[in-house]
Amino acid sequence: MGQADFAWLNGLRREHFPPERNRVPAHLTLFHAVAPSAEDEARRRLAKAARSRAPDARIDGVMNLGRGAALRVFSDGLAIVRGDLADAFHGLLTAQDMAPWRPHITIQNKADPDAARALVEHLRTTIDPRPLKIAGLQLIRYADGDWEPLGRWAFSG
Repeated sequence: MGQADFAWLNGLRREHFPPERNRVPAHLTLFHAVAPSAEDEARRRLAKAARSRAPDARIDGVMNLGRGAALRVFSDGLAIVRGDLADAFHGLLTAQDMAPWRPHITIQNKADPDAARALVEHLRTTIDPRPLKIAGLQLIRYADGDWEPLGRWAFSG
């Protein structure tokens, strides 16, 4: 995401995410897991996808995660990118990644349910729909509790 959007969203995440669990900055997940055997192909496909113009996107509401809160993201263009990648990796995706995509940026998770409900209501009254800049794509590997960046590709336009 763009720098200004990232600063705002990551600030919300730092403010509300349980600190002992907040191991990654604000992000928008396309897939939760890519098989290690597919990482090279994922790099090639992400690089190719990023050669196009950045997709339009917007923050479009608040999602109640039960024990957390997220901001819903709407982007037809990003949904097309994700759909193309899902088709390319058919048979390699986890059940979670084969389920319908619900794009969002998690602000809080694994919190006390009462605190989560209060945050959802607060965000619903303070967050209006707004544009969200999608700056690029990134591939990250999760291994033994650590997140290892494998590549980052900025959109061309």
